[in-house]
Amino acid sequence: MKKVRIRWPRFCAACAVDDSGAGLKINHSSFRSSSDDGEAPNPRFSGGGEDGVSSGGGGGNRVMVVVDSSPEAKGALEWALSLTVQSQDDAIVLLHVAKPHEGECRRQIDGRARELLHSMKSTCQKRRPGVQVEVVIREGRNNKGPIIVEEAKRRQVSLLAIGQRKQSMMWWLTRRWSRRRLRCGGVVEYCIENANCMTVGVRRKSKSLGGYLITTKRHKNFWLLA
Repeated sequence: MKKVRIRWPRFCAACAVDDSGAGLKINHSSFRSSSDDGEAPNPRFSGGGEDGVSSGGGGGNRVMVVVDSSPEAKGALEWALSLTVQSQDDAIVLLHVAKPHEGECRRQIDGRARELLHSMKSTCQKRRPGVQVEVVIREGRNNKGPIIVEEAKRRQVSLLAIGQRKQSMMWWLTRRWSRRRLRCGGVVEYCIENANCMTVGVRRKSKSLGGYLITTKRHKNFWLLA
């Protein structure tokens, strides 16, 4: 099967293949982008956003990970820590979008959300000591996708990573025949299509095979061994 080259920050992803093919192990000793035309590789994403928002992290990559208590979100964070954050100049932004509630229920949910974010922040600090970690909580019920895209722009992130679930055959049929992409395509697809930074949907491959399935604007479910 023909290898597909994808430009990533700080590592070579020439080993990415589709879901049915065989992957190759990443060489972690060389975190650079591949180039076929002799052009000097650019190991960093170019982030966009609003003026007046500090980029932080010493001018390095700013990686936003959308987090919650799901295994998919934890997998996306693990992927980001393993393959995109390599320098103390980099920064991690943990974004949690909570459903709006009122009264005592809201206080309980806010407490659980902050506990979750504190735990994930501690994980980041243990895995990547010295890397700046920011925590952001937003509220939203049916507009999670637009909120994520808005925060990614406002925080001037260069990469957005979102955990992605394995979808059923019924989901794919609904998506194919429906024109309402925001509703049927899901949050991950909305962010991939609308964010002004590179956005990656991340899903763990099976335990026996290892690695991740990644989805971007140009590549769907490519298998990345890590």
